[in-house]
Amino acid sequence: MMEARHKTYVKLNFVSLLFMAVSFISATLAWFAYSGIAGVSTEVNVKAWNIELTKDGDPVKNSVVMSLSEIYPGMEPVTELITLRNLGDSDAEVDYEVISARILGDPNDFFQIGVNGVTSEYMEDLISHGYPFSININLSKNYILSKGTEEVFEIAVSWPLDSGNDELDSIWGNKAHEFQESELLKKQQDENYQTLPSVQVEISLSAQQYLDIDTSSDIRYNLGDEILIDVINNNECYVISDTCIKSYIIDENNTIGDTKVTLLPNPLKTYEQANYNNYINTFNTLVSSWNVPTRHLLVEDIIKVISNDIKNSQIIIDSYSDRVLGNINYNNRLNTVITDTINKNGFFRFMNAKYNFLSSNNCYWTQSGYGELSGFALVKIDDTYSKVYGNLKENTCNVIPVIEINKSRL
Repeated sequence: MMEARHKTYVKLNFVSLLFMAVSFISATLAWFAYSGIAGVSTEVNVKAWNIELTKDGDPVKNSVVMSLSEIYPGMEPVTELITLRNLGDSDAEVDYEVISARILGDPNDFFQIGVNGVTSEYMEDLISHGYPFSININLSKNYILSKGTEEVFEIAVSWPLDSGNDELDSIWGNKAHEFQESELLKKQQDENYQTLPSVQVEISLSAQQYLDIDTSSDIRYNLGDEILIDVINNNECYVISDTCIKSYIIDENNTIGDTKVTLLPNPLKTYEQANYNNYINTFNTLVSSWNVPTRHLLVEDIIKVISNDIKNSQIIIDSYSDRVLGNINYNNRLNTVITDTINKNGFFRFMNAKYNFLSSNNCYWTQSGYGELSGFALVKIDDTYSKVYGNLKENTCNVIPVIEINKSRL
């Protein structure tokens, strides 16, 4: 067993993660279109994208190329931020697509959007979960308000030293080393040769004037926003009391078309406690006098929220290196990640400072099971982290309902 777990990795010469983005671009792109350069993509190493949308401005796009020349097991995680600034008078919707991904120069690991049915969503899931290393992408919000407000576009790259699959770690560690050596040799033989990065991912950032349509993010209801709810009168209230309680939005991206807002009551409040087997009875007793729509809290609710932190939300498994939770939005990935974590007796960890509306010194249950003997619960680990973990069903934790209130009541 010890021999199987012994691995040797060659550390490659580090070349920093480069992002190439346009430093400033106007909404109409009139000059570029007139000049025949509508597909502008300027290779400038900057950390900001300034957009300026006019009332009838056309959508703007910009290419962000992530090139990583050094990648190896146990590498220090690399995170880069691009600040998106809206300098115009109109609110903007922002989005991104993964255009292509090329891994270690292998034709079998080169993917392009629209080729052989490949989609942006497929590639984003692949680079997050399909290799021992992980590349994750996140937008802080899907919109930017006008007149100089900012949001953040983030890319994070990591490769745990021990992913739990020794054979796969060794294969890809060797492939990374062999590829880099091959590129260096080509450069030695031909000084004009342009060496290829180990990993290159092209992403298209786009912005357009905010449209008040069903698929647009609802700017009134953002993840983590606080709302006071009167659980008897089933509407918003403004002074905390026994019936007017503090709650937080846990919808990852509430849209105009969503008729409801999903709320988690303040986990710091005192609630009825129960063991896991009495969860449903305790839940029913608690909400019996409430007139707001409620449901059980699920582990999926929590994982969807904390997965937005692509650097610090991690899967923790004994004897393995900590791994970034990553993208969980494609197909059945969310359930796959949860099931795999249960099977390996792991748990999910997130930062209190990032998701303080989830953190509590007192554990509280979800209604989701964790194997035969445990259920998923949440609790603070320390001042820095909280965890979503398997708690023995015989233990007691708070029971907190989820409120799903109609927007017409707010």
